Amino acid sequence: MDKTNDINLPIAAVLIILPILIALICLGIGRYSLAIEEVITVLLEGIKASLLRGFNASSAQDMAYVVVFNVRLPRILLAILVGAGLACSGAAFQGLFTNPLATPDTLGVASGASFGAVLAMMFDANLIVIQIMALIFGLIACLITYNISKIKGKSSIVMVVLAGMVVSAMFQALVSLLKYVADPLDKLPSITYWLMGSMSSATYKTLFLGGPFIIVGIVLIFALRWRLNILSLNEDEVKSMGMNIKFMRLVIILSASLITASCVSMCGQVGWVGLLIPHIARMLLGSNNKTVVPISISLGAAFMLIMDTFARSATAAEIPLSILTAIIGAPFFIILLRKTGGAWS
Repeated sequence: MDKTNDINLPIAAVLIILPILIALICLGIGRYSLAIEEVITVLLEGIKASLLRGFNASSAQDMAYVVVFNVRLPRILLAILVGAGLACSGAAFQGLFTNPLATPDTLGVASGASFGAVLAMMFDANLIVIQIMALIFGLIACLITYNISKIKGKSSIVMVVLAGMVVSAMFQALVSLLKYVADPLDKLPSITYWLMGSMSSATYKTLFLGGPFIIVGIVLIFALRWRLNILSLNEDEVKSMGMNIKFMRLVIILSASLITASCVSMCGQVGWVGLLIPHIARMLLGSNNKTVVPISISLGAAFMLIMDTFARSATAAEIPLSILTAIIGAPFFIILLRKTGGAWS
């Protein structure tokens, strides 16, 4: 296979089907188990019922309907969005900055969003307010990073990355300060648990608020993925091709930041997805961003579906996502490094 070409039809079909198939399987896993055939039946009956504005079924079917549509489906949809979004954001930043260690929080967006959410929790805000505050402060962190990186009206990739590190450290310190002054018996446990990442608060209302931002960001990065190959070249070479490098960088950065802020606002911080998945995509089909971005989107969604399903069903108490992703992601990343010898291009 020619790794310089775009994804062909069979691979594209696999990338689309994989998350859908895993989602159907995950919908049936839990204390109330359902076979994949039952899940499909419940989904079809639920769609039919919503169209007819009624649901007439036996008590067993009714229970399956409630479990699938009211409990598991919002989490499944959120896992797909967050996994696809963080992987897409990580792939975009790694391609844009030509840095194998770039993550969705490279510009401090996740730390800023975390600070906004924790600040809202300190004032006993509801989930919607927490989500809005996280989104606002995530974008503020991105704006601060971008302004700090500008010298005489211009900003370089190195300055953007360094400014992002500073802004991230600043917001992490502010989060630590809020945790220090929080009530240790009331607010601190909920803040700590939220920061470790969880899909347990997923509802259709929160999805409706944060989901569109993730979808818009993914669509923009997907549409501009071929330009990431050009942006990774020398700045003079990019200008010689007639591309507005400043505008294109800004669009990619804002899209990835919008995705990251929205993901953090809905489920807290989830690590490793944006770092690990793009590397797996490059290992599978090469470093061309025309293929890396779509593969990352599909694998990210599939990875997060598996992680969330394991988190909610492995034990009686739900396991925080960041713990799972680190336990699984770190050893896998080590294996990946050993296999590739640390080479990245």
